[in-house]
Amino acid sequence: MTQSMTGFARGSVTTSAFAVIVEMRSVNNRYLDLHIRCPDSLRALEPRWRRRISDALSRGKVEIGVRVQSEQGADALVINQERLHAVADALATVGQTMPDAPLPDRMAILLAPGVLTAEEVDDRTLADAANTALEQALSELIEQRLAEGAKLKDMVQTRVAGMRTLLAELRLHLPTLREQQRQRLLDRLEHSGVEADSKRLEEELVYVAQRSDVDEEMDRLDAHLEAIDSALGSGKPCGRRLDFLMQELNREANTLSSKSTALTTTNTAVEFKVLIEQMREQIQNIE
Repeated sequence: MTQSMTGFARGSVTTSAFAVIVEMRSVNNRYLDLHIRCPDSLRALEPRWRRRISDALSRGKVEIGVRVQSEQGADALVINQERLHAVADALATVGQTMPDAPLPDRMAILLAPGVLTAEEVDDRTLADAANTALEQALSELIEQRLAEGAKLKDMVQTRVAGMRTLLAELRLHLPTLREQQRQRLLDRLEHSGVEADSKRLEEELVYVAQRSDVDEEMDRLDAHLEAIDSALGSGKPCGRRLDFLMQELNREANTLSSKSTALTTTNTAVEFKVLIEQMREQIQNIE
């Protein structure tokens, strides 16, 4: 299905000791550009995450932020009982040797080296939680990109249908336009009062008709519109191909305008360019 390149998603896993939050932001970009910010304790997982995201996405600038929060607060500490008993034994020895020395208060004991330690988190548990949170965020991001991509696809197909309608109307009017052009040339010649050789005149009329013939351009426009439908229905990333097709459509519309000999053709070429520009702006965001 057609994917957009923009979206925001969030995944989180909470345990009794910590919470892992993963946020992913995606915007349009020519290639896949990944930026990962995570704690040093999870840095070893970054290559795996890059491979996983690269398998799921092909284009876009994606920023991934990973945070780890303690569920007991930032100051969650534990008392090292073994160290505390060692400090108590040392104080008892000091008391025997120096009975008159003042005893430290409880805060001073807690601040003794090694008595208070930060609660340790199992590396494996933390890694599993981070991987799960990332999968949640990635899944949500893909859903958002698909939903936005479906809207972009509908918009492009609507413009393609509009161009086909304009092409059909132009083809319908071409015989009349060509006859009107021929008659204008004959009228000008008659008003000029110049006698022209009939054979030479016919050759010149054929030459003028060939110069203003736009059948080839219209056929190519039809082929490009078919290619757009094919790309959108392929189920594969098609943004680059669509961007190329927009350039080709614009080239044919310019040629159509340059060959125009009637206001009808000129107006049709202008309408083509408006629709092409509307598609081009949206296609910049298709993966």
